[in-house]
Amino acid sequence: TDEIMQQEIRPLVAVDIIEQLHRQFAILSGGRGKDGAPIITFPEFAGFSEIPDDDFLNVVTYLTSIPSLEAASIGFIIIIDRRRDKWSAVKASLTRIAGAFPGNLQLVFVLRPSRFIQRAIADIGIKLYRDDFKMKVPIIMLNSVSDLHGYIDKSQLTRELGGTLEYGHSQWIHHRTAIENFAMTVKTTAQMLQTFGTDLAETELPNDVQCTEELLSSHTDHHSKLKDELKLAVKQGATLLTCIREPVTRSANSKLSPDELENVATVERLLAQLDETEKAFDQFWTKHHLKLEQCLQLRHFEHDFREVKLTLDNLMETQAGFADTGDSVTRVENLLKEQKHLEEKGQEPLEKAQSLALHGEQLIQNNHYAVDSIRPKCVELRRICDDFTNETKKKYDILGKSLELHKQLDKASQWCEAGIYLLASQAVDKCQSQEGAETALVEIEKFLVTAKEHQLSNPKEFYNQFDMILTPEIKANAQRIVQKLEDVQEMFDKRQVSLKKLAAKQTRPVQPVAPHPESSPKRASPKITRPAAVENLGQFCGAAGRGPAAQNGNHALVHIINELIETERVYVEELQSIIEGYASEMDNPSLVHLIPSALQNKKEILFGNLPEIYDFHNRIFLKEIENCIENPELLARCFLKRKEDLQIYEKYCQNKPRSEALWRQCGDSIFFQECQRKLDHKLSLDAYLLKPVQRITKYQLLLKEMLKCSKNSEGTAELEEALATVLDIIKSVNDSMHQIAITGYEGDVSELGKLLMQGSFNVWTDHKKGHNKVKDLARFKPMQRHLFLYTKMLLFCKKREENTDGHEKTASYSFKNSLKMSTVGITENVKGDNKKFEIWYNGREEVYIIQASSVELKNTWISEIRKVLTGQLEACR
Repeated sequence: TDEIMQQEIRPLVAVDIIEQLHRQFAILSGGRGKDGAPIITFPEFAGFSEIPDDDFLNVVTYLTSIPSLEAASIGFIIIIDRRRDKWSAVKASLTRIAGAFPGNLQLVFVLRPSRFIQRAIADIGIKLYRDDFKMKVPIIMLNSVSDLHGYIDKSQLTRELGGTLEYGHSQWIHHRTAIENFAMTVKTTAQMLQTFGTDLAETELPNDVQCTEELLSSHTDHHSKLKDELKLAVKQGATLLTCIREPVTRSANSKLSPDELENVATVERLLAQLDETEKAFDQFWTKHHLKLEQCLQLRHFEHDFREVKLTLDNLMETQAGFADTGDSVTRVENLLKEQKHLEEKGQEPLEKAQSLALHGEQLIQNNHYAVDSIRPKCVELRRICDDFTNETKKKYDILGKSLELHKQLDKASQWCEAGIYLLASQAVDKCQSQEGAETALVEIEKFLVTAKEHQLSNPKEFYNQFDMILTPEIKANAQRIVQKLEDVQEMFDKRQVSLKKLAAKQTRPVQPVAPHPESSPKRASPKITRPAAVENLGQFCGAAGRGPAAQNGNHALVHIINELIETERVYVEELQSIIEGYASEMDNPSLVHLIPSALQNKKEILFGNLPEIYDFHNRIFLKEIENCIENPELLARCFLKRKEDLQIYEKYCQNKPRSEALWRQCGDSIFFQECQRKLDHKLSLDAYLLKPVQRITKYQLLLKEMLKCSKNSEGTAELEEALATVLDIIKSVNDSMHQIAITGYEGDVSELGKLLMQGSFNVWTDHKKGHNKVKDLARFKPMQRHLFLYTKMLLFCKKREENTDGHEKTASYSFKNSLKMSTVGITENVKGDNKKFEIWYNGREEVYIIQASSVELKNTWISEIRKVLTGQLEACR
């Protein structure tokens, strides 16, 4: 081992005694005796006796510590040069060396004083005091350096002693300081590496990604800094080695002294030690770094696993919630769409799960330390993926069966309805003749041939085929349809028997009341049964006992109700097709790229509150009016009861201009064309978006028709009230459409109270200005103004019409003036024109003469204004 590194037991280093060394009262020149003994020279030094004992002991102790143990064990040769001094100096030097020299001595050479007297004294003194010096080694007194050359080779002596050995004291001190500094650097670096290695070995691996990343970064930074320290230390050692070898490098004839060679060996050993330390550290770091990187991989894997597992669990939970097998073709088709959407939604998580499982297996193949943690997670991911795929296939199979089942049930139901309609439409008067009866029989026989299409002729086989999806509700529905088939078949059997008799024998004709063909179902709805048709058949079969007039009046009413119900069903189906075929498709990921940018996030503008209208009619209104089939008098109550609900049309109509503007901008996009193609609609979406506006208008027409059929009968009053309600809603809708076109009014129109009336008028003004009054204004051209009457305010606006991109003109109303209703008065009649009335303000300071288009319109407005003023008066009381 390196002696320099062993110096913990003798911590003295050059830097500690640098001043004493620079005084040069003792030197280790690097020369050696013939047997390799190190030479310490005490050059001539005037103040030798004055050197403090501690300084002397420290320098001598330090010098004897430098040679190797092997060289030191041979013993040191001391040369005391006192040629220019006195015997007393020689004696003092020998005494001090004998008393304080810490190493083994081999020989002591003394170059005695050169002056004759001092030399004689020295010869005598050495003989007299030899024993006093307490030296167990020979003391050889020499007269000159040439005598010294007889004992020690010139090459081992410095120039001061007549030798050829190159020695520079400052350079020697510099080398010693540098070597000791380098040794300390090597020791410190080794300790730092050992401490860091201990810290690494004791580090607990973190449990999350962030902490692992921070730890890896921290350790890597620390490792880089230590590697830099190592590089600096190696560079320091290499530089030092170059400095020590510099004489040999400079001159080929130069040779390093044994001490210098030992210095070279020392530095080389320190460099080798650094190299070994670095290799051991790198080996340990490589393992630790790999473990940290694998830990980070594991934490990422675990984090991704938790996220993917949560997504997959939610998918499985959603899928488990799809227990419904559907109760109609539309419902099953929607369920299939939902299942398809779920499958598409699950595609990305499933791919992530498969990719993560593959990544986990790669980690295992790369000898990851946490194989026992990774492998079960990979297995779990693949299991969930397989479960989802298998369950999806199972759902598709069940829903496919369900779709087939409901299509068969629908075919059977439609066949029944078509059969009932056929029976109901066969006019009995035409069947009274033989030819008519035979024609009816042929019609029936042709129709009965089509019974094969519904495939429900064998119920047992049908139940066996669909047993796995027959819920109690579906089974009950199937049984009902089977029963209906039997009933219809029985009707046909009875009709055939009757017709055969008629064909064989002429009977007395009766007056039938069959439904008009127009009342037949234009389109079959799988969700809706048609009790109306059964009722018609009952009327047809029992018509013989009733009078024609009563039958005709009653039939017309039933026909109107049938038309209302049938058109309501069609209306609901059309709304449903718009919502599912257009609105929902705007959220379909596969069609998103077709949606124009102008339409992005504007579904509510295009469709308004159409879903709300559909929900009301589908869940409530259709069911309620269907219940009126047997009690027509209840129909009026439906409209009265749902007066508030029908206000939803006001909101729809208010949004219509915005919707139409958006349609004009985007209506020709591929997205709408694709949706129309899928729905197989003959008309584009904008035609269907008009349906709600058309429907609310249709109600008033049907109610008016009903009133014609039921004048002076029970329920007429309620029908009139229902018609008034619908007309009021239409008026309210119409008013609100005008209201939203008001521009320039700085307040909030919603704070003006209910909008009671609106309309266009000719207006003249008659204002007082101070004492002057503008007279005879009536002869001037009137202003065209559109008035809006609210409970709190009367607005005067100017109507403006603008063309929009070649489409029909759109009206807007530019605000001009307003009057608070709490401060106005009216004059109902203006002289000279029965269509004029006055509204005045502030005690007639401002007078507005208003001319209506008709007396009736004038009276309506006066009536409404009077109600407002009366209401204010009562409120004040």
